[in-house]
Amino acid sequence: MESAETEYHFTTGELVDIGCNLTHDSFDGDRSEVLQRARAAEVVQLIVTGASEDGSKAALRLSQSYPGELFATAGVHPHRADSYDDHTSKLLQKLAGQHGVVALGETGLDYFRDFSSRERQRLAFTQQLEIAAETGLPVFLHQRDAHHDFLKILKPFRSRLSNAVVHCFTGSREELHDYLELDCHIGITGWICDERRGEHLKEIVADIPANRLMVETDAPYLKPRSLRPKVRTHRNEPQWLPWIIGTLAACRDETPPQTARLTTRNARRFFKLPRIESQAAA
Repeated sequence: MESAETEYHFTTGELVDIGCNLTHDSFDGDRSEVLQRARAAEVVQLIVTGASEDGSKAALRLSQSYPGELFATAGVHPHRADSYDDHTSKLLQKLAGQHGVVALGETGLDYFRDFSSRERQRLAFTQQLEIAAETGLPVFLHQRDAHHDFLKILKPFRSRLSNAVVHCFTGSREELHDYLELDCHIGITGWICDERRGEHLKEIVADIPANRLMVETDAPYLKPRSLRPKVRTHRNEPQWLPWIIGTLAACRDETPPQTARLTTRNARRFFKLPRIESQAAA
């Protein structure tokens, strides 16, 4: 594929990407280079998302290859809920006890695609929340076009959960405040950089308390459309997290370093990550 390197760069300070699908096959040919570019952009720690049985095991293996830099979640995305069974629950319980697994998920509801039946989505979501409550891991949550059912399931569990982040938040102001009332953290992606569908986010992200805000790329998805100069690849990378920070900071009337500091502090507290030295690209 064409080089994903860009000419822009601005200093933000250390960043944590709380959601990156780094086991995706689009990274198979240059994963180490992707991480080098991330380090050069001051993205010093990343949470690798587990979204299926095999994906969760792969996320853990990858994180163990980069201790202190990469960490993993373990869960089953609502798209895969039809395959969720007792074996899945046992596997997630086992993974939850492994060093390097820092959250349970990605789990939740997705009524936009309905790749799995809604009944099975609700069942898989409930069972994963139960595992999180039992193990004490925070939850990494996905919700799209399912706010009512999502809230109905999550709310009774919230007091039993150590912490919760609604990842890749794209909803309305009302939905945002529903999650904030449940003491959830909010993950913001490059969706906020999309002039076609992210403009409403620019108007509401200032509502997120400073201690509840985190950032993520969701790479290889959701490449910021406002990148300048334009990059001729559809694949998103962690190196573009500073671009999301810049947009988010402007919407919150903060400087990029201010937003970087608070989101990094929040991520390290939420996932219990160690502090490390920033690493220069090799």
